[in-house]
Amino acid sequence: MLAWLPYDDLAAAEQAIGPLPEGVECEPFPRADQPPRRVDEVGFFVVPYLSGSSPLERIDEMSSLQVVQTQTAGYEEILPLVPDAVTLCNATGVHDASTAEMTLALILANGRHLDMYARQQTEGRWKGKWGNSLADKRVLIFGYGNIGAAIERRLTGFEVASITKVASRARDDIHGTDELPDLLPTADIVILIAPHTAQTDKIINAESLALMPDGALLVNVARGKLVDTEALLAETTSGRLRAALDVTDPEPLPADHPLWTAPGVTISPHVGGASTAFTPRTNKLIGDQLRRWVAGEQLINVVRAGSASDGGGA
Repeated sequence: MLAWLPYDDLAAAEQAIGPLPEGVECEPFPRADQPPRRVDEVGFFVVPYLSGSSPLERIDEMSSLQVVQTQTAGYEEILPLVPDAVTLCNATGVHDASTAEMTLALILANGRHLDMYARQQTEGRWKGKWGNSLADKRVLIFGYGNIGAAIERRLTGFEVASITKVASRARDDIHGTDELPDLLPTADIVILIAPHTAQTDKIINAESLALMPDGALLVNVARGKLVDTEALLAETTSGRLRAALDVTDPEPLPADHPLWTAPGVTISPHVGGASTAFTPRTNKLIGDQLRRWVAGEQLINVVRAGSASDGGGA
C-alpha cells in the first residue's frame, strides 16, 4: 500500500498528521511539478493544494489507485479525470472558517472603503468617505452548505436586518434556487457560495443583476463562473451595484481587465481558504482519511464512491 502525501518529507508528514499508520508506505508529493516516480503503485493520493488538475495528468498510469483526496471543497476540475473505479473525496469542512472570515472581511472592506484607505496610506493622504455598514442590511446567502452556515453564524453578531438562505432544493427555512428571482430584489447583500455546476453557471447574469436593488453588494467567494463578468462590469461601471470578489471569470484576472478599476469593486486573488485556519483542518482530514483507508474503514467526504469498492479502504 502506497500513499502520496502533500508534505515536503516524511518527517513533516508525521509532524502534521501524527504517526504514519503501519501497513502503508508514504511518499511526499508537495508540489504538482515534483511527482513521485512510482506512479503505478500509488493507492491513496492527496492532491497538492491549489494545483488544479495538473497532478492528475498521469492518472491513466495509476493502475493501483483507489482514492483521490482533494484539499479543496470544489472538485469540478478533478471529477471528470478520476476513473469510475476510484473513490473521490473532497475537503468539506476544511475551509469553513477561513472562507467565512474572508466573506465578512470583503463585505466590511468594500462597505467601509478599506481598500481605498489602504491606497491613501501609501500616499500619506487623510480623506474620509461615508461608508456602508453591515448593520441593518438584508443579506442573502446563495449556496447554503457548511460554509454558508459558517457565514450565517458570523453574520449574526453584526445586527443585520435579515438573513435569507438559498440552496439547490428548498427545505425547512431554506429557499430553493428557483425562488432566487423573487428573492434578489429583497437583498442588500448577495453572497455566492454555491458550487459551480451546469445549473449555476452564470446564474448571476444581466437579468438577475437587474433584480438587485440600487447600491446592493454582490459578494462572490465561490467560483467566478457563477457570474457573468461582462454583465457585472456593466452594473458596477454605471455605479448602480457594488461587488466584492475573491473569485473571478477569467481567473487569474488579467492585469488590464476593466474590472480591476471599476468603481465600487473590491478584488482579492482567490484566497478565501488561505489562512492559518486551513492547515490544522486539512492535516486532520488527511490523517483521518489515511488511517481509515489503511484500516479498510468507510471514508468521509465521499463525492463519488469508486465502482471497485464501497468507498472504504483497500
